[in-house]
Amino acid sequence: MNLFRSAPKVSIACALGVVALSPLDARAAADPSGWEFAATIYGWLPDIGGSTEFPTGAGGDIDVDIGTILDHLKMTFQASFEFRKERWGAFTDLVYLDVGDSKTNTRNLLIGGVPIPATVTAAADFDLKSTIVTFAATYRVANSDMGTFDLLAGARLAHMKQEFSWSFTGNFGAISPPPLTGSSGESVDQWDGIVGGRGRIMLGAGSKWAMPYHFDIGAGDSDLTWQAELGVTYSFGWGDIGAVWRYLDYDLDSDGPIRDLNFNGPAVGAAIRW
Repeated sequence: MNLFRSAPKVSIACALGVVALSPLDARAAADPSGWEFAATIYGWLPDIGGSTEFPTGAGGDIDVDIGTILDHLKMTFQASFEFRKERWGAFTDLVYLDVGDSKTNTRNLLIGGVPIPATVTAAADFDLKSTIVTFAATYRVANSDMGTFDLLAGARLAHMKQEFSWSFTGNFGAISPPPLTGSSGESVDQWDGIVGGRGRIMLGAGSKWAMPYHFDIGAGDSDLTWQAELGVTYSFGWGDIGAVWRYLDYDLDSDGPIRDLNFNGPAVGAAIRW
């Protein structure tokens, strides 16, 4: 089925929170037992793109270009927690996004893989709720004044629930139309194993400035998922403040209701360490 595969992105207005933007640093004051911890809340402002499909019963499926529909953030929450003792550690990261919008007089839909006729317009209401949880163990392989590097291995769970309602007006001609009004909902749960690396590059010996980075790739229920982050932080005695650019991509089952989905944008905030 011919779906839109290069979805235009659409900006989401997101309230800023606080974020842990880098791994635990060897310079931080360590607990006498050797344990180090960091707790975070952060704001991520991604554009969202992708393609999805909704069954209508009669007249075939409706294919939706997510990027042309979504404009508005309804609710968001992001948080993470990590700990480390000597070389071994672990972290978890939670992202929740509820976005949606309504469009009138739009033609950015496909019916059974065919664009709607020029004589037809649609009113569409789309809502997407995404909960993405990543958890992994880490092992530090490099630690010096130049920076740190940790290997990671773990899993990511993505729960995505979408709801779509439509209303068509106009003449469909030879195309067998779906119900002129209707609604449909779909959800998917994706478990994927991931491997990757994370760390920070110090910007000068003894500098409080650093460049945190993270990358991972994996598969499982998804055909492929991958994520990358790069940013800049400034360290204080209690933790860090800074910003990163984060990209998260899902290539899902071609026979599923959501074919592909990506999140792309900046995150900003601070980490508290003890």
